[in-house]
Amino acid sequence: MTPDFLIFTYVFALVAGIFVLVVFSELRRRRFRSTQQQDRIFHCEKCDFIYTDDPDQSRSRCPQCGTLNEAIKF
Repeated sequence: MTPDFLIFTYVFALVAGIFVLVVFSELRRRRFRSTQQQDRIFHCEKCDFIYTDDPDQSRSRCPQCGTLNEAIKF
């Protein structure tokens, strides 16, 4: 075996190992990642209650006191 072949084999094995780890971690991340909610978050200015509503709502009534509130923008 030539030194060039040994170096190539060593580098190829390292790169292949890193590739397998990246693929495995990506598959794991996708499996355990929680689904992102599409609801909007609202904060009541009157009673300080925080609640969610449908994503198509820009204003929503507080379920506790009935005040009309704007969605929180992050």
